[in-house]
Amino acid sequence: MTRAGFTALEIELKQLKSVERPAIIKAIAEAREHGDLSENAEYHSAREKQSFIEGRVKEIEAILSLAEVIDPSTLSGSVKFGAKVQVVDEDTDEEKSWQIVGEHEANIEKGLLNIKSPIARALIGKDVGDSVEVRTPGGDKSYEILDISYG
Repeated sequence: MTRAGFTALEIELKQLKSVERPAIIKAIAEAREHGDLSENAEYHSAREKQSFIEGRVKEIEAILSLAEVIDPSTLSGSVKFGAKVQVVDEDTDEEKSWQIVGEHEANIEKGLLNIKSPIARALIGKDVGDSVEVRTPGGDKSYEILDISYG
């Protein structure tokens, strides 16, 4: 996991514990004051949200406890974890840039590519000028690596 991904999870965990958790406890207490809990939709909704928050807290704590933070700026050479890779689609000449990151920080809209994705797996170990073939859900794609950078 990159430092940025680790920090983002730490921030989310702090938000859940210091803001979301106290708010939902208050909402449950208010819903209890309305009387009969068996027919109280507010109470059941608040309990469901509490369950989601507690599950997410446990999930993030587990991820962070097992995370190995890698600083991509200390790396160089062929494509590996943390690399920012600029490619060109050999069929459409469309250029794309991705950074290869851990699965918990991946976000394709932000250009953060899950290391377990087919594209990332195809790019790993390749160098500038190499061509890679990738089988994607949208069909086979061919990319040429234009640039690799770290940090």
